[in-house]
Amino acid sequence: MRWRDAMDRALYGPEGFFVSGAGPAAHFRTSVHASPVFSSCLVRLLTALDRALGHPPRLDVVDVGAGQGELLRALLAGPTTAAAHLSPAAPVPLADRVRLTAVERAPRPQDLPAEIHWTDEVPERITGLLVATEWLDNVPLDVAVHIADGWRYLLVNPTTGEESTGAPVTPDDAAWLARWWPTQGSLIKEFASAGGPESDPNSLINRVVGRAEVGRSRDEAWADAVRHLERGLALAVDYGHLRDGRPVDGTLTGYRGGRQVPPVPDGSCDVTAHVAIDSVASAGERVARCAYTLISQREALRAVGADGGRPPLSLASRDPAGYVRALAAASAVAELTDPAGLGGHWWLLQPVGVDMDGVVAR
Repeated sequence: MRWRDAMDRALYGPEGFFVSGAGPAAHFRTSVHASPVFSSCLVRLLTALDRALGHPPRLDVVDVGAGQGELLRALLAGPTTAAAHLSPAAPVPLADRVRLTAVERAPRPQDLPAEIHWTDEVPERITGLLVATEWLDNVPLDVAVHIADGWRYLLVNPTTGEESTGAPVTPDDAAWLARWWPTQGSLIKEFASAGGPESDPNSLINRVVGRAEVGRSRDEAWADAVRHLERGLALAVDYGHLRDGRPVDGTLTGYRGGRQVPPVPDGSCDVTAHVAIDSVASAGERVARCAYTLISQREALRAVGADGGRPPLSLASRDPAGYVRALAAASAVAELTDPAGLGGHWWLLQPVGVDMDGVVAR
């Protein structure tokens, strides 16, 4: 079957990885799991958004791809309450107006606090913050390979992961590839001019010619989510790449139990691929009709006050316990802002009907 169908069944089918297991936290570490600093930074962003919206009577926080609700649990447990003190001009404290909604296809966790609403669809008429942390990389997508007669879908055996070539891509996918994955076309020309091995069927399996991950399904998913935002900010946090730096062999891979494994779509592991984040941003902009901001997580977290600087050594002599706490906090920020790790994730900020006073101006 095509990769998109195989991923959908493996991740979200009746026995799928995300709907029948212990949840993402049991298999891989995201920014949400890494440190409470991440949720604290989102509170600062939410506070700025609340001011820009004029302190609405209800402020939505909608987490798409919520896992077991870890982010919203963190907001409910502390940062949301603390945020009330960050916005003293608000007529009603922020914590009293926030409505937390988790969007996830898995069943509601039994221990989820009652204050967190649980649904399998993005709610309508959102006013506030829509956040998607490592959601788009798990939106199923097709994989294509270029042979002599053009782009064709790759098919995959969901039991073994073995691949073969299928039908030509649709006109819509061909148009997406032409616009957003141009490096593959250049690669094909280079192989052809050098008498490359593109006619060898084994080269398709061995990835000699290169692959493309067709991100049109992610564009559509993000555009649909943004469409539900009446006023506010949509934030996607994910690992990805830009048009001029698409990976030659693609990024499709699997994770299980904290280890990277082959992407066999049998439901036993996460199957994920990096996001063509500029294509997603363009799709969201068309819906929102507002300019977006695209920056690294390292830049984004530093912009809201998480710099990861080590505390001064003089603090160790004056307040040893305080120094240890400050050092631990700095280490947590360092993990979130490491450009070789979580700090290299992209933050796509898409405002809708709101002026963020330059915070999210491209």
